[in-house]
Amino acid sequence: MLLRPNQRIKLDDTDDKLFYDYPRFVTHVDEGFIQQLTDLYRQRLKPDMRIFDMMSSWVSHLPEEMQFAHVEGHGLNAEELARNPRLDHYFVQDLNANPQLPLKDEDFDAVLNCVSVQYLQYPEAVFSEIHRILKPGGIAIFSFSNRMFYQKAIQAWREGSEGSRVELVKSYFSSVPGFTTPEVITRQSTVPNILQWLGAGGGDPFYAVIASRS
Repeated sequence: MLLRPNQRIKLDDTDDKLFYDYPRFVTHVDEGFIQQLTDLYRQRLKPDMRIFDMMSSWVSHLPEEMQFAHVEGHGLNAEELARNPRLDHYFVQDLNANPQLPLKDEDFDAVLNCVSVQYLQYPEAVFSEIHRILKPGGIAIFSFSNRMFYQKAIQAWREGSEGSRVELVKSYFSSVPGFTTPEVITRQSTVPNILQWLGAGGGDPFYAVIASRS
């Protein structure tokens, strides 16, 4: 296994469904991060793709001008997912309790995950499922910053540096045979840490780890 048992531990080990039981209609990163993510989607996604937006919420950050054949959503709060205008269908499932996705083999052109990878306790199983549902050549894009619900992030993420978290997500892809070598996009913030902590605009660093089913 990729992670040791202690590295999977969360400070708050209560049922994740309880933590996400009420909707949060906020964005968890700043506008600069969101713009970079939308631009990345604009570059890497194509119209009429079948998209799986994993661990999604009330917004997917997809380019407004791009239309897709189908966008399947997943998350832990049905009210948030129902508010998301880009989703054609969605389902609620706790991937830490059951990582097996109720989706067909080789059915999606892209899998997206925005600022949620830090909460996966069994990433090996989840990334194996991502590989299964992707079409050959399909792309997976995992984006994240330095923000998190600290009590719900796994120990390996909480105790790591920003650089080690990038390496961690790369290792998730590498742990599953059949993914291409992960590509990393990094745009670190030029805003001083103290201003980041105070919520200054442009303060969120942007990281994306990308691989395709080979």
